[in-house]
Amino acid sequence: MTVSKILFYFCLSFIIGIFLASIFNISQIFLPGFLIFGLIVISVFWKYKKFVVLGFCLLFLILGIWRHKTFLAKLENSPIKNFIGKEITLTGLIDKDPEIREKSTKFEFLTTEGRILVTTKKYPQYQYGDKVKIKGKLESPTTFQEDRLTQTNYIKSGGGEGFNYKNYLLKDKMLAVIYFPEIELIGKDFGNPLIKITLALKNKLKESLNSLISPPQSGLLEALLFGDEEKISNSWKEKFNLTGTRHITAVSGMNITIISALILNFLLFLGLWRNQAFYFSIILISLYILMIGAPASAVRAGIMSILFLTAQHFGRISNASRAVVLAASLMLFLNPLLLKLDIGFQLSFLAILGLIYLQPILIELFKKIPNFLQLRYILAATLSAQFFTLPILIYNFGQIPLFSALSNILIIPLLPIITIFGFIFSFLGIIFQPLGQIISLPAWLILSYILITIDFFSKISFVSLTLKNVSWIWLLISYLILGIIIFRLEEKQKLKFLQY
Repeated sequence: MTVSKILFYFCLSFIIGIFLASIFNISQIFLPGFLIFGLIVISVFWKYKKFVVLGFCLLFLILGIWRHKTFLAKLENSPIKNFIGKEITLTGLIDKDPEIREKSTKFEFLTTEGRILVTTKKYPQYQYGDKVKIKGKLESPTTFQEDRLTQTNYIKSGGGEGFNYKNYLLKDKMLAVIYFPEIELIGKDFGNPLIKITLALKNKLKESLNSLISPPQSGLLEALLFGDEEKISNSWKEKFNLTGTRHITAVSGMNITIISALILNFLLFLGLWRNQAFYFSIILISLYILMIGAPASAVRAGIMSILFLTAQHFGRISNASRAVVLAASLMLFLNPLLLKLDIGFQLSFLAILGLIYLQPILIELFKKIPNFLQLRYILAATLSAQFFTLPILIYNFGQIPLFSALSNILIIPLLPIITIFGFIFSFLGIIFQPLGQIISLPAWLILSYILITIDFFSKISFVSLTLKNVSWIWLLISYLILGIIIFRLEEKQKLKFLQY
């Protein structure tokens, strides 16, 4: 048993511990007993390596349970809870780029007492790094219909009846909200200078983009590049929901994962050597995440995607799952609530697993398909991510877009191209607008094609199937069946190889 495999088992045990603590209310009384049992197994069977590994796995499982319980307890005992239901006056910083909506603005307000989500008027507008004094009534978050839009940080979907706004904010360490308080601007430029520069550049690019392309194409591109859905009409949002393509209007974990795989293939198609394409892919993904303000979901997906590309580059694709599990363990150690409460984390993790386990099988199955423009690899990558993420999407949002796979196959391969074109002509629009106008024409054509495709599928009478109260048992059965299918296909391929 190799060191990397042992580390994989330890990380997996830690994740299972967090999972158990997330689902069941495990009393801390039992933890010392399990800890002692694990130590006994290690000490008694020290000469037997497998038993020693099993004992340490039990210790890491206990560590996962303990980490989740202590993290949650610290949040629940946060000083900010003492002020809920009261009129407060607090001074702090705007800690994230404000989310500007049609009639309001939301921003995260960081104080010494804790983190608060503030909803205020659209004007005057505030920026990341502003120091403000806020006076108003602090409230505990509940499940509101309007606040389903807040899910844009990790996925753009219609929202399901089970969406819990309180839990959604809890994963971001926010226990309180405040609506339309009195706000006094005390000072500016208190944030991280690097983040301020990237946010300022993002806003410049958005201005350039909207000056070169008109709606609805401009709204779609702005959402695709920056995750801002403000300029997409409600009718178009519904079309995205029905066709299972609304994730393209968000910088979600699944999008970053798919785009990272497609960028590598796109660069290889342009004629770059694999070594060059690998490093360019890493640079482009990192710059892209930094450009959009480095939201947590994109950072997590970026880390996983870079690990996957690195494993693929060094010919260790079979060990890529170990690297991804290690990355997931580190993220969950920092914030164990992500496993249950952050769909973005779940989607990015599952999409990567799809690329690791299902993509090689599909590439072999599609070997008769011409590889023109890397079509075979693009098709395999798209379907792999789709198959692995579909059950979790159905479970959370209760909707089965019947043409999701087909519509995504027709659209997703174009995402890295339109992403690159979008940034190029937006940059050129800042420097020399006429040249940006010329380069924006191919982008406009691709965006028009995407919108026409989505519009076509949305008009089909049986485009989607709505389900209510989807049980977690469905989720368990779905991934169990998916696992069995992959195992059987892998065994079939191994048998063919041996026969050959």
